[in-house]
Formats: sequence, structure tokens, C-alpha cells
Amino acid sequence: MSVTVGEIKSINRYPVKSFAGEALEACKVVSYGVEGDRYCSFYDMTKKDWSQYITARKIPKMMSYKAEYTGEDVRVTAGDGRVFGWDQELLDEIQSLTSTEITMSAFKAPHPEEQYPELLSVDGASILLVTDKSLKKLEAMWGKPIDQRRFRGNFLVEVSEDSLGEDEWLGRRLSIGSAVLQVDSYCERCVMITTDPDTLERDSSLLKQVYKELKQQFGVYASVITPGEVRLGDQVVLLDNAEQG
Repeated sequence: MSVTVGEIKSINRYPVKSFAGEALEACKVVSYGVEGDRYCSFYDMTKKDWSQYITARKIPKMMSYKAEYTGEDVRVTAGDGRVFGWDQELLDEIQSLTSTEITMSAFKAPHPEEQYPELLSVDGASILLVTDKSLKKLEAMWGKPIDQRRFRGNFLVEVSEDSLGEDEWLGRRLSIGSAVLQVDSYCERCVMITTDPDTLERDSSLLKQVYKELKQQFGVYASVITPGEVRLGDQVVLLDNAEQG
């Protein structure tokens, strides 16, 4: 039988890869993930595949820019309050932070559902989920409070202590709101989690803890089986085998 394993505590969208994102009350889940998530990116065109992305691993200050997806544009607010669109002015701004010649992806206006997979900035799978139970466990290991934004998850799931956790989700489907997701794999963590999302200060001991105690894995990636809408407070239901399709 299906089992309710938690509810959606937080929804986060990151329209620009490596920029700070936005907290939402609701979101549309489309074939590639949360609509507007990782919609735009910066590139080093001398590189290939995933190595071509310019991220906060190279330019930590990128995380001080907050991006919002409007459906018609991406609105970016710098730490000092200046506002940009997804345009040449923003490219010049980010270019000033590095000697590497960079370019920016084209803004893809809303288009038919079948074209969504062309959004190549989305990581390993479509949607990243993190649970508050795992956060509390890691906080106890690390000995410090942890802001969930460090992990850049799309959905923070609040679960009970005796609830089935991510281990039991792997390879199975979750119903959330009117969407259905397939949980595919753990997320292997990198240096990005060492940066405080507000102060931008780095503490490598967090990644060392994740590497040592959790085999570098924190959170799970899921792909979209059925598009739909997800809202804060929606129940997260682990579907039984008969409902796996």
C-alpha cells in the first residue's frame, strides 16, 4: 500500500546555475523538473560537456546574486541591490569577476513541453530532494546548525522520525501534489556545500564530514514521471509497487 512519508516544507528554485535562488509557495513541475529551475547558465566555450559551466566553484561571489524566474525573463538582484535582466549588462558584470572569457546561454522563452529537455543546465536528474531528518542527522555529526540552502535542493521534505527515508525511496515513485517523481539516485556532494549562502564564508569541514560519514552522498535526485503542481504542505506519498507503472 502507499505510505505518506512526509510533507513539503520548502520549495526552492534556482533559475541561474550557481546563483542564489528563490523560495516559492508553489511551483509547476514539467518534464525536466521545476519550471524555471537552472534555466540559464554561464559557460567557458573552450571547455566541453559539464566542465564548460562557470559556477561558484570558480567564482564564489556568484552566490551573492539572487535570481528569480518571471516566465518572461530572469531577474537578477546583486548583493548591493542593483537589478539586472538576463542580458549583456549582466554578462559584463559576471565577466568582471574572472579572467576566463565567458558567455551566457540564450534565454529560452516558454515553449512546447517536448522541448524542455534541451535545458542542459539541470544536473544529474530533474529534481533534488532533501529531508529535514537528514539535515538534523548531519547537524548532529557536524556540531553546527546547517542552512538547507547549502544543498540547493528543490524540495525540503519534513518527515517523522519513524518515516521511511531516502534509502527506501530509491528506485520507487513519489506522489507530490499532482506530480509523480521517480527517485533515481543519491546526490554526490562537492565543494559547493562548504559555502554559507548568506556570508559566502567557506568551511571545508562540512564536506569532509559528508565524505567521511555519508560517503559523499546527501539528498536524492528524482526524474519526472507525471508533470503537475506542488505546493507547500503537500503530502509526499511513497507509492506501492502496484502503482509504480
